[in-house]
Amino acid sequence: MTASPQAILALDVGDKRIGVAIANISVRFASPLTTITNDEMVWQQLTEIIETNDVGAIVVGLPRGLDGQETAQTHKAEVFMQQLRAHLGLPVHPQDEAATSVKAEEELAARGKPYAKGEVDALAATYILEDYLNEQGGSHGL
Repeated sequence: MTASPQAILALDVGDKRIGVAIANISVRFASPLTTITNDEMVWQQLTEIIETNDVGAIVVGLPRGLDGQETAQTHKAEVFMQQLRAHLGLPVHPQDEAATSVKAEEELAARGKPYAKGEVDALAATYILEDYLNEQGGSHGL
């Protein structure tokens, strides 16, 4: 990794899959990257993505209930964020993921072509990253 990381990664963490999106910190344009399986290989896969893309920080979608309350999924995301910090040693930032999966499904359905669940996850991660970048303004969270 270079002295000045070039990208920020966003993760939409689910029990089975993790949607991954990326943005170059100078351009600040988020785009879907991939979907990985949330299994025993997750740390290896994330390490490869981080090294290949010169990632300096990670944003993780934080699910909440309809009224903003914490849920079982909120707790799972918080535990995952702790594990990310321990395994990867990068700054990890939570970001509210309200309705990102629904928005992603609607966008993909509007295209009128069949799509896989993994595409929804990666696009949801893109929305999470866009929201984070918009809230940060001129800062990139590294």
